[in-house]
Amino acid sequence: MADDEKMQVDDGIDEISPMTLGHYYQRLFPHALYYKWLNYNGKLATTEFTHREFSFTIKDGIYLRYQSFKDSDEFQRELLRLSPSKIDIGAIFTAPPKHAKSLQPGVFKPVSKELVFDIDMTDYDEIRTCCQGGEICAKCWRFMTVAMHVLDRALREDFGFTKIMWAYSGRRGVHCWVCDERARKLDDAGRKAVAGYLSLIRGGAEQGKKVNLTQRSAHHPHIIRSLEIVEEYFEDVLLVDQEILLTRERWTKVLNALPDEDLRKSMDAQWAKRPDRSSVEKWSELIDAVDKRAGKKGSKFGLNTFERDVMLQMAYPRLDENVTTHVNHLLKSPFCIHPKTGRVCTPIATDQFDSFDPFAVPTLAQVLREANESGSSAKSSSMAPYIGVFEDFVSTVLPTPASSQPSLEF
Repeated sequence: MADDEKMQVDDGIDEISPMTLGHYYQRLFPHALYYKWLNYNGKLATTEFTHREFSFTIKDGIYLRYQSFKDSDEFQRELLRLSPSKIDIGAIFTAPPKHAKSLQPGVFKPVSKELVFDIDMTDYDEIRTCCQGGEICAKCWRFMTVAMHVLDRALREDFGFTKIMWAYSGRRGVHCWVCDERARKLDDAGRKAVAGYLSLIRGGAEQGKKVNLTQRSAHHPHIIRSLEIVEEYFEDVLLVDQEILLTRERWTKVLNALPDEDLRKSMDAQWAKRPDRSSVEKWSELIDAVDKRAGKKGSKFGLNTFERDVMLQMAYPRLDENVTTHVNHLLKSPFCIHPKTGRVCTPIATDQFDSFDPFAVPTLAQVLREANESGSSAKSSSMAPYIGVFEDFVSTVLPTPASSQPSLEF
């Protein structure tokens, strides 16, 4: 992906229609693997699938909630009949969601769902300088790279989860599906606890300092590990690619996190005299000045942690906590087509966080053209690598001998 290549919000939109979507769902959608994943028990349908809510967005933006199916065949038939432009996956309920309206109040309740996370590039708009809104490019995509590294390590090492799938949203972000049984059974309070543990950025665009760690929390293994990951990427992503100190408008956002007003004014005046120097040079000057001031008697509280806090503020994952904290929150399904870009929402292998290229993800038009020209199936098309990643993941969620892992309770 070229650094100056940008993905617009309307890339490929003309290629999406009920007809082309119908061909995709019939010829290329990985029905068998998809069913194995959400059924969690081989071929025989379980309540994990039959009591699962799906929602479909169909022609003219009509949104159909509480769809459910007795087995894979019925799901496939409805997918072909309705040709949805978007599929969302919801919770498993106490009864098939399609019967929700006929049940007594209080009977129909969500009981489980994968623990999910949503990271959207627009939440980095106050930081990224290369793109805004619906655009992405190679430079800002690296924020997603850092986010996946940080969260994946935390989920595995701090919570002991192993059945984790990352997926490209098809446009400007990534989703994480944690499928361990312990995770799926978490109630709203448990999900909120996990989200709170993993959330670090607090405050809106107008707040200068958004990371506030106590002396004790700063030494937590998760923070230490996350900082190590952020440090690895900070110079290349924030200073070189994003040039966060290039102009006064940009460097003011960083200086606003300084707890020492005199030092803020001093650095602003110094850089205003020579604004053309690189962000790498300015950052080095800033940290030198902070270290000198912090070493003096009576220095402002927080100066000695300024470098750490700013690095985390700029590069630590920014989660949409509402997506994570509610069992019945829906999330876009892997392998549906993003309606704004036409790209397939593909899985991302954990060993490919750094190499994953959203611009290389095939579009609906591309995979249909391949199928028409060669008669190929998904496994012999440009979707093949992503199908392979999905197949590897699905193999981890199928029944295995009872785990010795402890329960996860909050």
